[in-house]
Amino acid sequence: MHELLSPAGDINCLYQAIHNGADAVYLGLKEFGARKFSKNFTNEEIVEAIKLSHLYGVKVYVTMNTLVKDSEVDEFLNQVEFLYKNRVDAILMQDFGMINLVRRMYPKLEIHASTQANSSSIDTIRMFYNMGVKRVVLSREVTLDEINSIDVPIDLEVFIHGALCISYSGNCLMSSMIGNRSGNRGECAGSCRLKYDLLKDGKIIKKDKYLLSTKELNTSIRFNELLKSKIKSFKIEGRMKSPEYVGFITSFYRKLIDQKEFNLDEEINRLKTLYNRDFTTGNLFNDKNIMNINTPNHIGLEIGKVIDISKDKIKIKLKRELNQEDGIRFLESGKGLIVNFLYNDKHKLISSAKKGDIVYVDNKIDLSSKDTVSKTLDKKLNTELSKYKEKKIDIDIHVIAHKNEKLKVTFSDKVNTISSFGNIVEESINAPISKDVIKRQILKLGNTPFICNNIKIDMDKDIFINIKDLNSIRRKASELLIEKRKGTPIDIEKHNISFNKLKEYENDYLTCSVITEEQLITCLKLDFKRIYVNDLNLYNKYKSNDKVYFFLDRNKFNIKDNLEKRTLVSEYFEFNNSCIGNYSLNIENIYSTYYLLDRLNSIPISVELNKDEINNLYNSFVNKFKMSPPLEILVYGRVENMIIKGNILNIEENKVYDLVDKKKRVFKAYCKNNLTHILNYEVSCNNYNFNFPYIKRFDFYEESGKEIIEIIDKLK
Repeated sequence: MHELLSPAGDINCLYQAIHNGADAVYLGLKEFGARKFSKNFTNEEIVEAIKLSHLYGVKVYVTMNTLVKDSEVDEFLNQVEFLYKNRVDAILMQDFGMINLVRRMYPKLEIHASTQANSSSIDTIRMFYNMGVKRVVLSREVTLDEINSIDVPIDLEVFIHGALCISYSGNCLMSSMIGNRSGNRGECAGSCRLKYDLLKDGKIIKKDKYLLSTKELNTSIRFNELLKSKIKSFKIEGRMKSPEYVGFITSFYRKLIDQKEFNLDEEINRLKTLYNRDFTTGNLFNDKNIMNINTPNHIGLEIGKVIDISKDKIKIKLKRELNQEDGIRFLESGKGLIVNFLYNDKHKLISSAKKGDIVYVDNKIDLSSKDTVSKTLDKKLNTELSKYKEKKIDIDIHVIAHKNEKLKVTFSDKVNTISSFGNIVEESINAPISKDVIKRQILKLGNTPFICNNIKIDMDKDIFINIKDLNSIRRKASELLIEKRKGTPIDIEKHNISFNKLKEYENDYLTCSVITEEQLITCLKLDFKRIYVNDLNLYNKYKSNDKVYFFLDRNKFNIKDNLEKRTLVSEYFEFNNSCIGNYSLNIENIYSTYYLLDRLNSIPISVELNKDEINNLYNSFVNKFKMSPPLEILVYGRVENMIIKGNILNIEENKVYDLVDKKKRVFKAYCKNNLTHILNYEVSCNNYNFNFPYIKRFDFYEESGKEIIEIIDKLK
């Protein structure tokens, strides 16, 4: 059975999701969620949200899917325990150390690996399964064919609608590197939704375009293929969206899952007025047309053309309905307005106009050119969506009314059964109560979440029951079943964790990555213990040298099939002794460090940690585990800000281009093996001078052999 999983950015979105057919909802707290700027929930609100959802048979998954720093671990674990006690159905996590720790501390708590954990490889998925993770949220880059080839017995959750990250999730450092707002910490500043120029050899080939901005994912036109797939949970993105949007999109996919007949084209048009960046079926269906470089914003539904303009009025010929209080946008100019006043072709005020009509709106935005008109807010639709029909829960009712026994009413929802008892049933003196009267009173469930599927009444003849007693016992039975379904805090199973003593590792040497043969030859003559080479031919030429490691392309669907004798790997999987980890593993705390040391002999520290945080991690690790960890820290190089599936910039393979933002920062961009790489605009140069030994990593890109020697002399 497929699950429909809807977003809930706040309580109003939660109501909409529940009553429009969600099987489960995902939501976040004020901390530790990847949508920090959504409204989110306090602890008190999350308890009520869980109870409300469980009342209606809807599961609740809480997002605690940021990277966790050492100073936050205790707070993180306290929050996990709070959610567990209050019956959360699962917690989504990204942080490798926290997943390991929580799985051991709370073995019966269900953990899902967030999309931020980058499950783009079948080997990563298998690792999470072996760790006891119940479900993985697959990377948006995984195709449907790849999904159907996964032979790991783990639940697969897939995004089917909503905003797309252009970079592999968990691997985007753009916002962090240029604005100190980490997407891995829920603080993404949306760098992909900004304008850029693209230059080749100093010449502009694309100017002032949203070159990293994607369309909106919409799989509805191919949804039958998803229904036949191995996908367990269909996930809708949208914790920053409006309640009306959440209600509509939940109902929309509910009908598709249930295979109800409806006019798909017309529903998509309604959807466009709620949110539309243009649509794509995404990498899920190998759609190559996923970019919208003209606008990152909601473009709505095209409804007409401007045919004349004056200083005061805009004359429009309509292709679709327009109503007073609708919002419209003029697509070429980007200007928009709310239609406070709508006029017909005789300049008379009207409230509504239909297809083919000529109308006027006030030119309060100084529009000066004929333009395409799009509806971005449909007042009637929003009003309709705000008045959703409340979900009802089917129950069976059994009434037992025998003389000289207490009146008994039982409510059953197929899972829970409760009984309520009233007063002693008396023999009737004058007017015995009828079965129809009992039935009528017991079925007055209008203000409750219940609806009766079947009622059975066992009663003696000639009995008397006060109507007031019938009403009271019905209310009491409803309240008992409501409380039963909502649940109360539970006693949890918590294990004390012991940590095995780790062996000592060498932790004071140099490593580097190189691009060219000149760089490699130079580095082989220098004091490097490991040299990472991304070119397979170059690696094969020099692999007889034990210093040379193959830098495996990132985000391979099959990692193990592509390993060389010595390999630098950027994703999590069951590492073997020939592997070294890249900094994209996002290590930010001592528990990720500890659990990775079971698999690797050095730990690549996240480039998002500053000097004080690295120092704190080292000291905390020594205090906790009584040994000096082998931390590999990037001291020189251009950080890879984004790794993107496909040639999204339409550039020549293996040629370097410049991506330039409005602040004139120049980001190096190139495409290799159908992956687009965007490097940071500046070279990181960090001579930390820690009071402890560590592994210094250098990433060389354009440097000559001579420049490499100078850099090493300065920083080693």
